[in-house]
Amino acid sequence: MTKVLRLAEALIRRPSITPDDCGCQALVAARLAQRGFAGERLDANGVSNLLAMRSLALPGPTLVFAGHTDVVPAGPRSQWTGDPFEPVERDGRLYGRGAADMKASIAAFVVAIEEALDAGAARRGRIALLLTSDEEGPAIDGTAHVVERLAARGERLDYCIVGEPTSEQHLGDTIRNGRRGSLSGRLVVHGVQGHVAYPHLARNALHELAPALAELAAVEWDRGDADFPPTTWQASNLHAGTGAGNVVPGEATLDFNFRFSPASPVETLQRRFAERLDAHGLRYTLEWSVAALPFRCAPGALSSSLAEAIRAETGREPQRSTGGGTSDGRFLARICPQVVEFGPVNRSIHCIDESVGVDELEPLKNIYRRTIAALLGE
Repeated sequence: MTKVLRLAEALIRRPSITPDDCGCQALVAARLAQRGFAGERLDANGVSNLLAMRSLALPGPTLVFAGHTDVVPAGPRSQWTGDPFEPVERDGRLYGRGAADMKASIAAFVVAIEEALDAGAARRGRIALLLTSDEEGPAIDGTAHVVERLAARGERLDYCIVGEPTSEQHLGDTIRNGRRGSLSGRLVVHGVQGHVAYPHLARNALHELAPALAELAAVEWDRGDADFPPTTWQASNLHAGTGAGNVVPGEATLDFNFRFSPASPVETLQRRFAERLDAHGLRYTLEWSVAALPFRCAPGALSSSLAEAIRAETGREPQRSTGGGTSDGRFLARICPQVVEFGPVNRSIHCIDESVGVDELEPLKNIYRRTIAALLGE
């Protein structure tokens, strides 16, 4: 059993359902303290945040590995093959909640740091590990809070690798070099409630919304750019009516979300959306919520070093992608010019019987170790 596997199993055994860290960060902090890391707690409102950092022998850049110890709930325990918080190896895979998202990455981070330091491969600058227990939750008191604290004291970060499970089919096939923004909204269309037998005395909010909804679903919001796919719009929930079959609904509530590229600023999407509603003569109220702004990492030392490490370890040429959901990279990009995400295969994340390939663990650790040596070696 490798060091990475043992540590991954120890982390999975801690049922750290967001925002409960359940001792994961203390375990990591104690281990890194043996290599001279100073651990700083930046907890907020019941969320655990750890920044463990060590200065190296020579001046140089700061490299941060970032991740989250919290996991999503396991779901129905009866549907799992075993206990979701008792890791088990079966048919070459390690099963357990958080195995892929993202306790395997954290274990690989830690062991890669240990090996790089023990081999003298990291000699200049600073190396750090930033962990939160609020990535799967509201993401208010986790990395966002830490970034605010670091920015307030003028902390400078040069490179950041977020250990999100980015690989799609095989370890190393995909690096995230940015993420789309997320803009949500709630639209309430106001009609007049009435009896279905007397429609001339009512105004059906659903009927009034329907043409606008069909048009919104067909809009081309933009065409993206070289790094980002086109902006998409999706309706997620629609509520109307009283539950009775003979009442015309007086209101219809639509929840929706944009996943947007830098080609469409928030204000532009909001304006164009409202223009569509106004063109249909709707009476409505509209609330907006911006969960994330898009970010991208331009080609540089971090992405090239990581890609070279992947090629050396796996023989694969990683594709750069900005797809997927949001991540804590959006916060770190505020204080770090180069942020990329890389981790194991993501096909089982948030699923029943979440798992990671045991044969991914050592190569993942080695990729991180090679990247450390490339960026912080002499």
